[in-house]
Amino acid sequence: MSTITAVTLPTRSGLDLDVRPATEADAGILLEFFDRVSDEDRRFRFFAAAEHVSEAQLAPMVHADHFRTESWLGFNTATGELIASGLLACDGPLDTGEIAISVANAYKGQGVGWAMLDFLANQAKERGCRRAIAIESRDNHAAIELEREKGFVPEPFDGDPTMVVLSKSFR
Repeated sequence: MSTITAVTLPTRSGLDLDVRPATEADAGILLEFFDRVSDEDRRFRFFAAAEHVSEAQLAPMVHADHFRTESWLGFNTATGELIASGLLACDGPLDTGEIAISVANAYKGQGVGWAMLDFLANQAKERGCRRAIAIESRDNHAAIELEREKGFVPEPFDGDPTMVVLSKSFR
């Protein structure tokens, strides 16, 4: 079970994020949030091109077990608007935690992704994971650059040369 119910994260631009775990009651605001994410970013997050996020894609975000999987929502502290979504999914033995993050278009370039990535990587470490990973399309240059700047190291994605795994070890 997650021990954090909510936390405020500062961003490098001075914007503060109120971050909390998602619940089933957040399905509607998550659907609306993903409509404010670019088509390209939605494709990068879900590895599928669709105009809207489906209920099936949303399910892991609102039905997390709050330990091996946790979905986090980041709200602009000043406005209360949902501006970021992050998912941490740890494997069975808690060796690896996979991270996926989306940021609303209007908030890109303000350090929201940086803050969420640091937070989710720390959550993986606190759960005892040996490493955190992000699986990215090789076309997602912005995410790859951000993850590399945060200490993630690229490695090949077995079986798919269009993808890359970025990994950060904790031990």
